[in-house]
Amino acid sequence: MLAWRAVYRGSGWCLVALTGCLFALLAGRWTGWWPSPYGTVVDVAGVPVLLTFAVWARRHVDRDEWDAARAGQPRAEMSLDDLDDLDHAEFEFAIRDLLRRDGLTAERVGGANDDVCDVRAVDLDSRIWAVQCKHRRDGTKGEAIDVRVVRELKGTASEVHKATFAMVVTNGRFTRNAVLSAKRLGVHLVGRDVLTQWASGRSLWELLERVPTPLRHPADGRRAAAQVGPLAATSIPGLPGDRGDYDRRG
Repeated sequence: MLAWRAVYRGSGWCLVALTGCLFALLAGRWTGWWPSPYGTVVDVAGVPVLLTFAVWARRHVDRDEWDAARAGQPRAEMSLDDLDDLDHAEFEFAIRDLLRRDGLTAERVGGANDDVCDVRAVDLDSRIWAVQCKHRRDGTKGEAIDVRVVRELKGTASEVHKATFAMVVTNGRFTRNAVLSAKRLGVHLVGRDVLTQWASGRSLWELLERVPTPLRHPADGRRAAAQVGPLAATSIPGLPGDRGDYDRRG
């Protein structure tokens, strides 16, 4: 990501230099100060290039402002013990907040008739995520998540939720058949070890295989989220709606 951003910004400054030269040529042409035998070519090509530069400059400023804002925000971090102490609904809210921390628009939709999706999210490249959350009070000592969960999520993720990515998250463990089936079906599994790293501050993009980091600007992601429809929140007893109050201990 850092390498891509360096190329992005390096090529940007080249564009600035080239545009400056072109602007000087156009100014000379239009004022008559510098007649050029290639005047027609400069006139025809100049305006589109200047417009392209204007669009690039605006997005460059927006991206810098976004980076600065993100740098000033505290990263949401949770310990595994905290996650273990949650109940199932609270765990879903916690996963929602981790997704939001990583820049996705996410809402908890779990409950009756949720079609095997507890958290639905849209990332900055307009890709929809269907997430199934499985909380185990006893962690890895609890019942393992079996292949049935993987198959059920795969069956509804693309067909019902129009999701690009399907993911099962647990603070427990998966059976061997679940792991093999997930690889074959393209379902991402976040078990206890990966969840520990994710909750401690590492980005989801660093932890999942075959999932490229979104490259589009955050504003594009927000517009895409609006286009795919609202992400309905589900209220649950003891929690004041979809507000992220998953830790009742205060």
